[in-house]
This record gives sequence, structure tokens and C-alpha cells, in this order.
Amino acid sequence: MLQAVVGIGLAAALLVWGLPHFAETTWSALWAQLRLLSWADTLGLLALMLTALWCYTFTLTGSLPGLSHPQALMVNVAGSAAGNLLPGGGAMGAAATYGMYRSWGFTARDISTSLIVSGVWNVLGRMALPVLGISVLLLAGEPMPPGVARGAGVGALVGLGLLAWFVATIASERVATTTGRSLDRVIGPLVRRIRRSPGQGVDALVADLRARIGHVVETGWVSMTFGMIGFFGFQYALFVLCLRATGVHLSLAHFFAAFAIGRLLTAVGVTPGGVGVTEAGTAIALVGFGAAHAPAAAGIVLFTIYTHLLELPLGALGGLVWWLTKGRYAGRRPATS
Repeated sequence: MLQAVVGIGLAAALLVWGLPHFAETTWSALWAQLRLLSWADTLGLLALMLTALWCYTFTLTGSLPGLSHPQALMVNVAGSAAGNLLPGGGAMGAAATYGMYRSWGFTARDISTSLIVSGVWNVLGRMALPVLGISVLLLAGEPMPPGVARGAGVGALVGLGLLAWFVATIASERVATTTGRSLDRVIGPLVRRIRRSPGQGVDALVADLRARIGHVVETGWVSMTFGMIGFFGFQYALFVLCLRATGVHLSLAHFFAAFAIGRLLTAVGVTPGGVGVTEAGTAIALVGFGAAHAPAAAGIVLFTIYTHLLELPLGALGGLVWWLTKGRYAGRRPATS
């Protein structure tokens, strides 16, 4: 409870004070920019947001054979909404996702595999964006602030480390065995105490999980990669149009670098969904690239409304549709291995 209060308070402080401070503007100037939006702008941006969410369903269906795109959309919006309510809310999002999958008849083994694979794909995508951002700036011959370079470097190192471990665990039985034994020494006693039965050790569970992950990656990597590219691609288009709608005029390379930093910062779990941290970091990047202060802050707020705040009512709607239709889907799922 204390963590939630502190996290929400920090997010509010970073938004209310931090965003205008780092963008060197005021809330009155920011709202003046937002009031210039037309209904056509608002609806067009909403269409982009919904398209991005639909693209991500390909990542979910690729990670869980037998899942349909409408089901994946329900899981996406409901899980994201749950994860955006509290700091470090990924656990809440995963719990909501697990419950929805189980109600449709998927096995716990298939669900755990899906959560791991889709989670790794998501993290790798966010870590790759800053590297792409630096590459785009270099190819375009644009100046690059030191902070952007440092952020991209950290993202690259973490992403490459995670990718190397993930690939090595799947490809090498020795690495998988070493990982499993290490986990068994650390958390094995706790797992056995909770289960209150001998059962499999964590090392055996890791070996079994490795085989299942390998199968999912082999059959679903194209769909999962397409989903991530589409999701981030349409989110980037949304980001650019939000900023241009509020009067920010930068090159597409600068927009992409700022977008990449913001998507990386969403992984910071000290606030719900990284709110506040993401906006402050994006504002620093945009102002560093030469964006006008008030329009930049207004565009960031507009983007946050579409990518964070609107996910809450959409998540509630997705949860309601799931509750009303879960019996209809449970008997129609194809068998999975």
C-alpha cells in the first residue's frame, strides 16, 4: 500500500511539477496549446492508438497458439490497464492476463511460456529503440546530445545482455542447466516450501520451460516480431502527430530519438507505467533537440493521454467484454501441445 501511495505521488509530482520544469514552460501555456486541437485531430489520433493496440495482438497470438485476435485485444487492454494502476504494476497485469487465459481453457504451462516469451520480446523491443534512435541520428547527420547517447548505450548493453542470455538458454542445454541449477539453489527451497511436496526442482522446471519456449519461438517469432514492429511503428506515428498537432517542428530523426527514450523509460517501475519519468525524460530530449517549450510539453501530455490514460477505460471495457463472453470462448480453443 505504501509503495502504491509513494509511486502515485511521485508520478503526480513529476507530471505536475517535473514536466513543465524540464520543458521550461507553464501549465497555462501548455493548455493553451492543447485547446488548439480539432475534433478531426482527436479522432485521427485515437484511430492510430487503436491500430497500435491491434498490432500488438500479433505478438500475443504468436506466443500462445490457439489465442484469437479479439481475445488478445481484450487481454492487451485489460492487462495494460491493470499494470498502469500501480508502480511495478507488471505483476498485476500478468495476474489479470493469467486469469483471462485460464478462463478460456489454456493450460498453466502454455500461459507461463506465453508470458515469458511475450515479455522478453517486449523488453527487447524497448531496449532496441534507443540503439535505432542513435543510428537514425547518425545516418541523418543530426547533432546528438550526450544524454541521448548515454541512454542509448545503457539500453543497448541491457538489451544485448538479455538477448544473449535468452538465446543461449534456448540454444544451449548446458546454459539452461546452469541457469536452472542456479535458480534452484536460490529459490528452490522457497518453491518446495510453498508447494509442500517434493515435486520437480526448479532446474527440472527450467529444462521443461526451455523446450516449450524453443517451440513457441520457432513457430511464432515472425508473428511476434511483426506485432512489436507494428505496435511501436504506429505509436511512433502517434507521437509525431501529437507533437506536430501542438506545433512542434523537428526532423523525423529527432522525433524518433525522443520517442525511443520515452519508450525505454516506460520500463522504470517506480511510478505506474513509468508515468512522470517518461514525460520528463522525453521533454528533456525534445528541448535538447531545439523544440519550442510549451508545444513540446503539450504534445507529450497529449501522447500520454492516448497511450496511458485512455487505456484505463479501454481496459475496463475489455474486462467487461471478457466477463460477458468468457464462456463462449472456453469451448472453442484448439488443442495445444
